[in-house]
Amino acid sequence: MHDAALLLGLLLAAVVIGFGLGVRYRAKRWPYRPAAKAPALSKEYFVGLNYLLNEQPDEAINTFINALDVNSDTVETHIALGKLFRARGEATKAVSIHQNLLARPALSTAINEHIQLELAQDFIALGVHDRAQRLLKTLLAQSSDEARRLAAKRLLLDLLDREREWQEALDIVGPFIKQQPAMRHPAAHWLCELAAEEIAQSSRPLARRHLKKALQMDESCVRATLMLAELEMENGHYPRAIEWLERIPGQDIAHIPTMLSALRRAFERSDNPDAFEAHLERLLFQAPYTSVIIALGEVIHRRDGVDRAIERTGHWLREAPSLGGLDYLVDLYLQSERLTGKTTPDTRLLLLKHHTGALLEGRPRHRCRHCGFTSDQLVWQCPSCRRWGTVKPITGVEGE
Repeated sequence: MHDAALLLGLLLAAVVIGFGLGVRYRAKRWPYRPAAKAPALSKEYFVGLNYLLNEQPDEAINTFINALDVNSDTVETHIALGKLFRARGEATKAVSIHQNLLARPALSTAINEHIQLELAQDFIALGVHDRAQRLLKTLLAQSSDEARRLAAKRLLLDLLDREREWQEALDIVGPFIKQQPAMRHPAAHWLCELAAEEIAQSSRPLARRHLKKALQMDESCVRATLMLAELEMENGHYPRAIEWLERIPGQDIAHIPTMLSALRRAFERSDNPDAFEAHLERLLFQAPYTSVIIALGEVIHRRDGVDRAIERTGHWLREAPSLGGLDYLVDLYLQSERLTGKTTPDTRLLLLKHHTGALLEGRPRHRCRHCGFTSDQLVWQCPSCRRWGTVKPITGVEGE
């Protein structure tokens, strides 16, 4: 599929080149003069087209480049060829083409800035981020075209994100956040990254300010809410931590499993630990996730015994069946057998436990909702598509 797309692109480029050469040749022959020998450039064009039809794209590209002088009529074709090289993973050749274009003094300012944008992308593809940054910052400082400035900002923000230069990225995104509301989400996570660094350096008041600013930037930022709750628990303010955690289902219901561990700790250390059960029941009504069912089952198990936990867990699982819930229920049945004094466990229960354990073993617990990347641990930036906040717990029949 990739090769077919490349050949199609080259064929289109060849048509453009042929058209450009034809226009130039006709212009030279106007007004009419007797037919003369076609210029050598047209021969090179047909040689390149022959390479293309014989599925030799490298030779075709090189021939087309040699066939074209750099001028206002052909510069876009040179840019397109550079893009093709970059798309094929040959960014070094793309750099050579685009740098050759920049060396031409007769190009207009608009075309020159277009080439600089392409060259910055070439450097990014090569991993030469410092040179790409310099180009993009120069464009931002000098360009008067808003569309090109916006494109340069986006590329520069992506680079700063890769380099973990959170504060510089925030400084750039701030002035145009109203025009680009989609940037609020990653900006909130950059603030959370700064807060995490400050917590590691024991600068908790500054971290708290950054986290509250993250929620002003993106009120649905679950990460900032979780971090604020943890800060409250560090200070022994457990009711305040619960207040923060209670916001999370409204921010993103998919992150209820993410908050349960912190919620349990906050209630256990608060003045009203029995309220945890009532809170879990409210969460179960909002989203019957396996993790909530298991947490409720554990509360009932500790208070009322294993048989009551079996009864209630079985009832909830009839409403929201899941593999993880079934595995937990089998564990409860095995515990019940041990408590009755049965020395040999029911082989049917052991067989069922073996099967549920085998099916659950190695299953990922989190998945990116954008690209499908899976992970056992929660990561706030997807390593695959590099989007922020798209990795969430896997729910449903598979359980969390």
